[in-house]
Amino acid sequence: MIKIVGLGPGAKEALTIGTICELESNKNVFLRTEKHPTVDYLKEKKIIFDTYDNVYESIGSFDEVYLNIANDLIKKHERLGDLVYAVPGHPLVAERSVFNLIELCKENNIEYKIIPAVSFIDAMIESLRIDPIGGLKVIDSFDIGNQILDKRIGTIVTQVYNQLIASEVKIKLLEQYNDETQIYYVRAAGIKNQESIRIIPLFELDMQEDIDYLTSIYIPKDLKNKKDFNDLLEIIEVLRSEDGCPWDREQTHKSIEKALIEESYEVIDAIDQEDDNSLIEELGDVLLQVVFHASIGKEDGYFDISDIIEGICNKMISRHPHVFKSCNELNSSDEVLVKWDELKKKEKGYSSLTEEMKGITKGLPALLRAHKVQEKARKVGFDFDDVSFAINKVKEELKEVMDVYNTENMEKIKEEIGDLLFSCVNVARFLKVDEEIALNWTIDKFIKRFDYIERVAKEKSIELTNMNIDEMDKLWEISKKLE
Repeated sequence: MIKIVGLGPGAKEALTIGTICELESNKNVFLRTEKHPTVDYLKEKKIIFDTYDNVYESIGSFDEVYLNIANDLIKKHERLGDLVYAVPGHPLVAERSVFNLIELCKENNIEYKIIPAVSFIDAMIESLRIDPIGGLKVIDSFDIGNQILDKRIGTIVTQVYNQLIASEVKIKLLEQYNDETQIYYVRAAGIKNQESIRIIPLFELDMQEDIDYLTSIYIPKDLKNKKDFNDLLEIIEVLRSEDGCPWDREQTHKSIEKALIEESYEVIDAIDQEDDNSLIEELGDVLLQVVFHASIGKEDGYFDISDIIEGICNKMISRHPHVFKSCNELNSSDEVLVKWDELKKKEKGYSSLTEEMKGITKGLPALLRAHKVQEKARKVGFDFDDVSFAINKVKEELKEVMDVYNTENMEKIKEEIGDLLFSCVNVARFLKVDEEIALNWTIDKFIKRFDYIERVAKEKSIELTNMNIDEMDKLWEISKKLE
């Protein structure tokens, strides 16, 4: 049998009678490490033991160290018979080597027994006077990159062995907490004459000079700390509650549908302006729209934000089998796009190119939708040979507009104007020009030139309504030269 015991947080008073009995009665005792305050007491008791400290020096990765220890214990059991494996704290708290050993015992049909012990968590709770019933999360510093931090519960981060690890922990915590957040720095919790507990700002964590293998930190629950996604959800629910905002309560999916388009274009504008502060604000506005719709969906009983997140996660995984599943590797962006289209057609159940074209949402700007439809047609060869044909088509459509523009047939005029615009998109597509960007650039240019006309008129104390078109045209030409 392999008996797995805990040496407690470090004070000899925390050693259990059961642990001492096991250590004294078994001649095959192995410690994960001798670097533990209780070991001095074991020496006083004349308990003979061996340690695995040499493994730490010969292997770089902690995962490899813990697996190596477990494998070696299995081999020693085969050779020596019953043995005791002793670890700091409680065997089942933050002890990877123990869980590795348990798995190997199961695989090899070796009987094992866990001897309970006082854990460092018990010592932390006692020293800090905290009640875990209010919510307590315990994180291994080596795994903090995989953890979701939550300001709504108290959090203990263990095994902050050195300043390098402390720095990595600090960087991760700063994603969720403000840099001035008051945290508890705890060294040697529960060990008489060694315990040190002090409150420090988070940004000073890796500046402490006494960081070692006995160091942990505690971040108290702090609802007023840095805002997170759950805060946004709660704010919208408050706004739409009976005691909230009358305007927010009245909104429906339909009433705010245009806002999402407007906010998205403001994001694009911030990107074009290369203004990071504006981009943060505008992306927040887009996120607000998503959360607003989710709140409405939740009230209606049809869906909530979890359904939205679940849906997009599943879609991204299914659309990237070359990343998340075992399949043929895709080596270029073009290959990825081809595969994406194939998967999308399969998901949507499209059986024809016409269905794909109809699937392009009408919520897109018309120029962009026209471009996407033309691209679909191009894939099967239904396209002009080169840009000259597309330009001639523009001329043809312009002539047809001129033929009908002075009639009273508005339906026909609308149709021909649409044909002309569609043809212009074709030219832009052949020339690899983004139609939306090009048109917006022209709009900005128009506004700039018009601004010149207006400023000159104001300088001359002339109302624009009193200027004739010829006077405006002259100023327009001057503004073009000034560019």
